[in-house]
Amino acid sequence: MSAPSSGRILGSLRLAEGKGVVRVEDRFDAPMDELWAALTSPDRLARWHATVEGDLRPGGEFRSYVESDDVERTGRVESCEPPRRFVVTTRETDESWRRGNGVPPFDLTLEVTLSPEGDQTTLVAEVRGLPLESLAFYGAGWQLHAERLRAYLAGRELLDAEARFEELVPAYQAMAAGLPS
Repeated sequence: MSAPSSGRILGSLRLAEGKGVVRVEDRFDAPMDELWAALTSPDRLARWHATVEGDLRPGGEFRSYVESDDVERTGRVESCEPPRRFVVTTRETDESWRRGNGVPPFDLTLEVTLSPEGDQTTLVAEVRGLPLESLAFYGAGWQLHAERLRAYLAGRELLDAEARFEELVPAYQAMAAGLPS
C-alpha cells in the first residue's frame, strides 16, 4: 500500500438547515476531461471508489457499493453538465445499514464541480444533509475518497483506507467541535 498523503486537510465542515456539510477541495495534476471520466465512468469509478450500476443520465437512478466502507446506496442523478458539474442524491439501503449498524439511512446530496487550472483541475465536492453526530467521520471519509482518487489518477497503489481514515478523524473531530451547536 502506498504511504498516506501529507498531513494536509482538504475539507471543511459547516452547518446548513440543521444538517452537516462537508466540503473537500483539491487540485489534481490531470486535465478536466480526465478527472471527469474518473468520476463518472462506472469502469473507472470501480478502480478507486465504488461499483455503480444504473442510469447515470439526469433523472436516472443507480446503485453503488463502496467496498472500503461496505456501504450500498441507491441514488438519483439530479443534474449533469459534462465535464464541469454533477449533482446526485443518495441514500444508504436498509440492508447495508443493518449490516453496518451505523447512522440510520438518510438522504445526502453530493455536488461535484470541476474547474480547469492550466494543465491541472480543481475539484470541489460538497456533501450536504449529513447527520451532525457523525459529521467528523464523514469529513474524514470524503477526504479519504479524494486522496484515493489522486492515487488512482497518478497510477499509484490506493491508500490503506482504514489506517488513513484513523489518521484523519482527529483533525475533523476538532473541526466539528468548533461548529456552533
